[in-house]
Amino acid sequence: MKEFLISLLNFFGLAWWVEVKTSAPRCIYYFGPFLTSQEAEFAKAGYVEDIENEGAEGLIVSIQRCKPIDLTVADDLGKLGDKGMLPVF
Repeated sequence: MKEFLISLLNFFGLAWWVEVKTSAPRCIYYFGPFLTSQEAEFAKAGYVEDIENEGAEGLIVSIQRCKPIDLTVADDLGKLGDKGMLPVF
């Protein structure tokens, strides 16, 4: 039942996501979706640790409601300008 609710919230852009921006390499990573901001907050440490272990630098982490199109948006993929995200109204 929880998975259905998360899927429904995500469909409408109301699910919570962890967004991690890195300066080197220039990327944006999205992790989620989550039912609540508290669940996303609890999970973010593991994602940050994984990205740091891969050698990324200059991390900026936020928890937000959004609907990412791509889970990884990299400068070398030419997608960093549009952030790979649909607008949430």
